[in-house]
Amino acid sequence: MTVNYKPGRHFLQIPGPTNVPEGVIRAMAQPVIDHRGPSFPDLTKGILEKLKPVFNTTSQIFIYPSSGTGGWECALLNVLSPGDKVLAFETGHFATLWKKIAEQLDLNVLWIPGDWRHGADPSLLEEKLGEDSKHEIKAVLVVHNETSTGVTSRIPKLREAIDTVKHPALFMVDTVSSLACSEFKHDAWGVDVTVSASQKGLMLPPGLSFNAASEKALEKSKNSKSKHSYWHWDAMMEDNARGYFPYTPGTNLLYGLDEALNLLHAEGMNNVIARHARLSEATRIAVAGWGLENLCMNPEEYSNSLTAVMVPEGYDADALRKIILERFNMSLGTGLGKLKGVVFRIGHLGDFNELMLAGTLSGVEMGLSLANIPHKKGGVDAAMEFLAAQ
Repeated sequence: MTVNYKPGRHFLQIPGPTNVPEGVIRAMAQPVIDHRGPSFPDLTKGILEKLKPVFNTTSQIFIYPSSGTGGWECALLNVLSPGDKVLAFETGHFATLWKKIAEQLDLNVLWIPGDWRHGADPSLLEEKLGEDSKHEIKAVLVVHNETSTGVTSRIPKLREAIDTVKHPALFMVDTVSSLACSEFKHDAWGVDVTVSASQKGLMLPPGLSFNAASEKALEKSKNSKSKHSYWHWDAMMEDNARGYFPYTPGTNLLYGLDEALNLLHAEGMNNVIARHARLSEATRIAVAGWGLENLCMNPEEYSNSLTAVMVPEGYDADALRKIILERFNMSLGTGLGKLKGVVFRIGHLGDFNELMLAGTLSGVEMGLSLANIPHKKGGVDAAMEFLAAQ
């Protein structure tokens, strides 16, 4: 007899979408209200205020019903014009996708190749911008936390590189998998456009994207010659000031976002970041205990959101993932692009705690044995010893 029911909860340990808290699910289950009615502005204005400490900004924040990919496109269209030159770093699969979108929007991309094991190089950025004496480069595109690799680029160092050569390029940063997971300071770090999305550190289903825009970016948007309609910041800014949107918003996702922000602020943003740092360190301790290799090579660039683990040569990471899913009802992230079959990714972000991590790491350790992948025993024990001492 085929048994379809699997008792217990499914462990969703991919690096996004992440687990959604029950309170957020309940908030989204509220009846839909009139998005032009008199009670809607309180929701909109409250959300925009609660988002500012998450981005660490006093700047304008725009919310769109879209995936993070829409957030990328929105940012590029508003501040750049066809033919503009932008500089972008190959730090992984998602940096590559952002670059492709820029090319499809007729931007001229100066692409800095990378090995997918390191973040954007501040010294190389300083060199490239220093060579641009005519200031033809209009923007620098960087993915803060590369979801495909578990590598975090050092945004303050990159800002310092831009400032050292006094280059006027806009600084545009993707924080889709780092916001509310790692330290990020839109204002203090001199970021001009921050792009993010709902389905990772913000603990929501996919469906909302965000742009935070500096005053410099807002000024640049007035001169953009890109043709677009839906993504215009000016229409959004005008309606948001009154608590509304220039189109039908994702009402129930906004309900969920409001509650998710309440949860983040109740925990305290410093505590949220510290929790992610603690759980990520425990994960790396387990990986080292197994004798496996972290894809990220620079400890300064370790991710708070996920760890990409390399399997030994000759073994298939996806075969391991399949065994773990079938035997233990746990989903791990697959390798993307040229990392297909080379790594599996452990997500440790969002609504996540120590006991959930212990279960996750136990599933991985059992899976390694079942897949006959060479490893040492005791990774879980080492991680639990670390966590118990915190």
